[in-house]
Amino acid sequence: MTLKTKYFGDKAFYRRIFLVMLPIMIQNAITNFVNMLDNLMVGRLGTEEMSGVSIANTLIFVYNLSVFGAVSGAGIFTAQYHGKEDAEGVRNCFRFKLMIAVTLAALACTLLLTKGDVLVSLYLQGEGDPAEAAKILQFARDYIAVIVIGLIPSAIAQAFSSTLRETDNGVPPMVAGLIAVGVNLILNYILIFGHFGAPRLGVVGAAAATVASRFVELGIVSVWTFRNKKKAPFIVGAFRSLHVPRQLSREIVKKGFPLMLNETIWAAGVAYLDKCYTTRGLDVVPACNISNTFFHVMAVAIISAGSAIGIIIGQKLGAGQTEEAKEDAPRMLVFSVLLGVAVGILYAGVAFIAPQLYNTTDSVKHLATQFLLVTAVFMPIEGPLNVSYFLVRSGGKTLITMFTDCGLLWLVQGTTAFFLSEFTNIPVIPLFALVEAGMIVKLAVSLLFVANGKWAHSVVEEDLTEDRLPSSADA
Repeated sequence: MTLKTKYFGDKAFYRRIFLVMLPIMIQNAITNFVNMLDNLMVGRLGTEEMSGVSIANTLIFVYNLSVFGAVSGAGIFTAQYHGKEDAEGVRNCFRFKLMIAVTLAALACTLLLTKGDVLVSLYLQGEGDPAEAAKILQFARDYIAVIVIGLIPSAIAQAFSSTLRETDNGVPPMVAGLIAVGVNLILNYILIFGHFGAPRLGVVGAAAATVASRFVELGIVSVWTFRNKKKAPFIVGAFRSLHVPRQLSREIVKKGFPLMLNETIWAAGVAYLDKCYTTRGLDVVPACNISNTFFHVMAVAIISAGSAIGIIIGQKLGAGQTEEAKEDAPRMLVFSVLLGVAVGILYAGVAFIAPQLYNTTDSVKHLATQFLLVTAVFMPIEGPLNVSYFLVRSGGKTLITMFTDCGLLWLVQGTTAFFLSEFTNIPVIPLFALVEAGMIVKLAVSLLFVANGKWAHSVVEEDLTEDRLPSSADA
């Protein structure tokens, strides 16, 4: 095998990646673009409104990734069952996703409604006007009171959409997402600013528009699934009961719980890093919000590539094509590096334009530009780091992904942020850059696990679709 064939695939290789990647990327791109417009609309109201919604969405972000982790844990099995052409296995995974996603949504609603003020206040401890901090808290409280209504339909929609993607039906979730974000955008315009005779609701209007879009997305994706049973055979009889075979449940929990825990702890880690940055003043809150908003828009190709690669490799492992999966890994990593470089160049250009779109102070705009430029520098690392995560995860090695992802985030980046923010007076931008540099350590460790190849194995070789008592071999 030559270096070229080892690190670069043929046309069929890249065609397969893009066929799976594009529907995911289009949906995520439109969703994040509309979220950006949502953010811009709220930003036109004022800095306090933008900061309040930003903090609330940081907390919602932790919940969203918890649900993502939960359905992704079962998704490892879904992709492999689909590769094995086992509809019953896919059906049981779908049921598991529904139950765990709704449970997490109910817990998140309870936490946000009872402890929301306490959590928001953690981000308001930097230097600044106490009256401004009080306004930010009130806007966040108003936003949370409405946004929680959409958590359960959003969770159910994730269970449907992830299962469809893992069974090569990525277009319907994409279409549902596009229509939903269109609804969100239109209602934002009407409800935030009070157009067409509607009351001017401000941040409450932004939350109401998002909630409405969640119900629209769920309606579309569920109706399509029920009306296309040949393409989605897992839905046949899926709701006759919520029974999931004990052995399969045990294996999903064994493989999936670390993944759910990883996503939750990772999201909490990102939220913690933002908290450390805000110790440098209240201006950091809106500046971080602008930077994070455009990161999600610009990095959509990198994130979607990782998701697509995880699905492709998972299907190959389920079909018993282990060696082919291993050979594809370095090609996918090189592809992700090149993608990261391209995105980083675009991101650097956006850094000088994006902050000017907000109705905020010059100091916040300048700070946001600096955040964006630092992020652009590290974008080529984001690509292979993301793909490494999905490669190792596709083979069910969730404890390893937990260590390399959330474990190293807290150990390396979290520790760096804590000590620099608490025991030094270093300005926020150098602080941010040093914390971001911790990704280099994460990538080095992740590549070691990818290189050893032990991640490449099937998790559905034995029959897990029948209930049986645990044997001594399971201990």
